[in-house]
Amino acid sequence: MNDIEKTDRYQPADIETKWQTRWAQRDLFRTSDDPSKPKFYYLDMFPYPSGDLHVGHVRNYAIGDAIARYRVMNGFAVLHPMGWDAFGLPAENAAIKNQVHPRDWTLRCIERMHEQFAKLGIAFDWNHEVTTCLPDYYKWTQWLFLQFYKRGLAERRAANVNWCPSCATVLANEQVKDGACERCNSTVEQKTLTQWFFKTTAYAQRLLDDLDALEWPERVKTMQRHWIGRSEGVSFHFPVRTSPPVGGVGGGEAKTIEVFTTRVDTVFGVTYMVLAPDHALVGDLVRGTEFETPAEEFKNHVALQKDEQRDRGDDIPKEGIFTGAYCINPMTGEDVPIWLGNYVVSDYGSGAVMAVPAHDQRDWEFAKAHDLAIKVVIGPPSPPAPLPIRFAGEGSRLELGSVSLSDVESAFPLPSPAKRIGRGAGGEGELGAYEEYGVLINSGEFSGLSSADAKTKIAEFMEANGIGKRTVNFRLRDWCLSRQRYWGCPIPVIYCEDGTIEAVPEDQLPVLLPTDVKFTGQGGNPLLTSDTFLNATDSQGRPARRETDTMDTFVDSSWYFLRYCSPDSADAPFRAEEVGRWMNVDQYVGGIEHATMHLIYARFFNKVLFDTGMAPTSEPFARLFTQGMVTMYSEKEDKVLKMSKSKGNVVALDHAVSRFGADATRMATLYLGPAEIDAEWDRDSDKVFVGPYRFLEKVWRLALARPFTANWREIIGEVSPADVKLRRKTHQTILKVGADIERFSLNTALAALMEFSNTLQEWHSKRMKDEGGSLSENAVYSEAIESLLVLLAPFAPHLADELLEQLGFASSAYEMAWPKGDAELAKEEEIVMPVQINGKLRARLTVPADSDEETVRQAALGDADVQAQLGGAAPKRVIIVPGRLVNIVA
Repeated sequence: MNDIEKTDRYQPADIETKWQTRWAQRDLFRTSDDPSKPKFYYLDMFPYPSGDLHVGHVRNYAIGDAIARYRVMNGFAVLHPMGWDAFGLPAENAAIKNQVHPRDWTLRCIERMHEQFAKLGIAFDWNHEVTTCLPDYYKWTQWLFLQFYKRGLAERRAANVNWCPSCATVLANEQVKDGACERCNSTVEQKTLTQWFFKTTAYAQRLLDDLDALEWPERVKTMQRHWIGRSEGVSFHFPVRTSPPVGGVGGGEAKTIEVFTTRVDTVFGVTYMVLAPDHALVGDLVRGTEFETPAEEFKNHVALQKDEQRDRGDDIPKEGIFTGAYCINPMTGEDVPIWLGNYVVSDYGSGAVMAVPAHDQRDWEFAKAHDLAIKVVIGPPSPPAPLPIRFAGEGSRLELGSVSLSDVESAFPLPSPAKRIGRGAGGEGELGAYEEYGVLINSGEFSGLSSADAKTKIAEFMEANGIGKRTVNFRLRDWCLSRQRYWGCPIPVIYCEDGTIEAVPEDQLPVLLPTDVKFTGQGGNPLLTSDTFLNATDSQGRPARRETDTMDTFVDSSWYFLRYCSPDSADAPFRAEEVGRWMNVDQYVGGIEHATMHLIYARFFNKVLFDTGMAPTSEPFARLFTQGMVTMYSEKEDKVLKMSKSKGNVVALDHAVSRFGADATRMATLYLGPAEIDAEWDRDSDKVFVGPYRFLEKVWRLALARPFTANWREIIGEVSPADVKLRRKTHQTILKVGADIERFSLNTALAALMEFSNTLQEWHSKRMKDEGGSLSENAVYSEAIESLLVLLAPFAPHLADELLEQLGFASSAYEMAWPKGDAELAKEEEIVMPVQINGKLRARLTVPADSDEETVRQAALGDADVQAQLGGAAPKRVIIVPGRLVNIVA
């Protein structure tokens, strides 16, 4: 039995409680106020206080803790706060289910999660904690709402919403699951209500332009560009026929349908109009006709489809119904039938699409499905003599001339099969929409023009004749923030008897949530049950009614990063000095699922505050990292899913920590794989912990195996070749671990530490008989052990501090400087280079690390195995990748 095996065993339960208590007593993680230190603001997306963490959550916070600790040890003043996104529907659901007030339930959950974060040893500065459901926070959410209102960026207007008739509340898209309310499973309806909006569209161009400068994953920036969706085109109107030629409505006020198109060159090919089922004009078109009931039924049917599916219209069968009404193409005077379609949504553009099925694949599929006319108006850039073709479906009904589909194909050869085969339907060889630019045909006076020229000429014609105008359109919609529920921030306005709206005076904030409410689950906003809340007086002392809508919780999370800078500010939402010191956030970390909602809303909010002079930077988050999810097999669903209590596929944090300790739990989640991609947890969950736990046991034994020499820096002199090898590995590991942490490659940093421990084990095993060891030997080993423990501290801080204390250190690793790697000491004396001949490995060379290319070339050609493969023939070429590879072409 060697020295290592004789040492006391690693007991994480004892040491972790000890160090968590000590850190808390010393307030060790308090943010440094030393102005001489460079600042680093590290921010995890704050959680909803659900009450229990599992190992899937641990990965997020272990990443952040490693980065934050590393920055502190590198001399930065680090702000690493944590708080709670504490308003929201789950607390209200719990109140209904358990008859406990949402505030009480939320605060209990926060207390529980505090305990769990403490068990993990995460280095949060709790002096900066914020809780969005407490009045000292939501007072300032209300104050910020009023600033937006004063600037014309908050307004009240009618809008289509997801409505749960059972809960009697508006639902966010995320609260609609397969067309049903996630709370009560009732079928969700589309309803028009008067709601409050923030005018995010006013900032659409800036939100788009400023993306380029952000150090964000390109995937996230691409998602935001698509969501904002800038496009240049023409807006114009199709007049609705008051006396349609077949069916429909007659008489009444003249109405028009506004459309926006980026392909005005195709306007002569419009054969039908498609409205979103909930378009504001639909009721007027079908009211009192045979189409009224089918239109209502179709609207409700489409509402059951997922919003994101409707938005990706290419991926779903094209459903629709005719309204019986017609509009007029202003360029041709032709009657255009008006349809409702499931691939058009009301919150994108005008909610109406001029359908050109010959030149848009979605329109083509809809036309095929409903036997609608298809008119070709764009041909290839240099087509044969154009044919006046107008056909329907697959060519079974031809409206002009006796021309077959094969004639169309030969007359208009398309550039690639991909443009001839419908994306959503049809077999090989089926003619699809021609979506390329080309030359106009069947387009009146504009025939013969290129698409590019025609777009300009037609736009000029429309503007000159009052038909339309060139404009820029955005896919981004204004942010509907009204919610008909109790557990949210009250909107600080009142409604006067004369119908006017008044903002609550700032000196009367916060508008507090009342306590005399009833949570019955029978539907309706609980705030409507509180007379003390409802009844108010206006500025003239007259009776008034308070707004009972509360704000979307995304409002709370759109400015919390600013409040973190000075959470105790009582006279303003945050103090300018502290915000100026810390903003913008140097590193933000969270899930990619927030790319197109929270991250856009927070950017919008911050830009508004920048314009008011309150925020020091236009963008809130300089760098963004999106971590992957932890997944696990769910027996309930019989597939691998994101860890979730509802799916029964979680590993409880308490179980993991009690069995293996916090350090091993943290390391297990980081060692799963690259932090930016999803990682699957083994079904036998304990297997995941075994490797990290055994590694920590090895570190424990290695650190106490030999006498530690605290003044090793002073006595390292000439060392043996074996000691040179250990010193080289020490400095290689210092350089690699630091570089890996900088690039969020935490799994490879841990792998480097494990490899380093194996080198230490090997070195020690060769010196087991040398009880005391020479001064030089002990110094080399002491350097290696001290480096190992300090490098390990961001990942396993409890073990690191315990062993450092046992070795005589008075400070926590958190207070120690990060080791400095010596690049000269880290250099290899010799390297091994594989030699390939015609791509196949044939030999390995051991050469001095500083060998030039000619030296490597001669060594490779002189190798016996290489000579045997070449058979005396001279190689055609020798390619050398310095330090890595020799490739010989024979």
